[in-house]
Amino acid sequence: MDEQSVIKAYKRYARNYDRIFGKIFDHGRRVLINKMGFTAGQRILEVGVGTGLSLPMYPPDISVVGIDLSPHMLWVARNYINGNVPGTRCLSLMDAQQMSFADNSFDKVAVMYVVTVVPHPEWMMEEIRRVCKPGGDIFVLNHFSNHRLVPRMVETALLPFQNLIGFHPRYSMEQFLRQNPLQVVDTRRVNLLGFWTLIHARNN
Repeated sequence: MDEQSVIKAYKRYARNYDRIFGKIFDHGRRVLINKMGFTAGQRILEVGVGTGLSLPMYPPDISVVGIDLSPHMLWVARNYINGNVPGTRCLSLMDAQQMSFADNSFDKVAVMYVVTVVPHPEWMMEEIRRVCKPGGDIFVLNHFSNHRLVPRMVETALLPFQNLIGFHPRYSMEQFLRQNPLQVVDTRRVNLLGFWTLIHARNN
């Protein structure tokens, strides 16, 4: 799977993404943002902001920068936040694997449902560690491979179609943590049947 496959997949999703995935993923978004523990004036990066569903959940006294690789998802997000979301909210078309931000630019980073979308998760996480301040918090929310029989069978069936669906259906949390040296604070299962995991890490 490459960047162009991701862009094409999310061009198909963009207009109906909120209708299809909004409610399903809402619990995880809210749990993540409630755990972030903001201080007024902090600068937050959301990687893979998509259609902007999470933006109204942030308090208005912080600055949120959202990036996404899909221009079609960002088009929906810009229309969504226009006059409807209080506070400073900036959206940029950007590859999370190669960000243009300076080192130590953000107090906290949120990465929601993106780890298995990018072609090289380890490149993205290296960039996140670079732009997050030392000691800052990194929150990763994603589906990781399930060892139960039925979910495992579904993941296997989807493997040949990953370019079409725009994400890697099989990627274990053990592999993710092995490839990315994060100081994990805690983990929590979220969303339907706990098939998604929220990882709270500290940037070391």
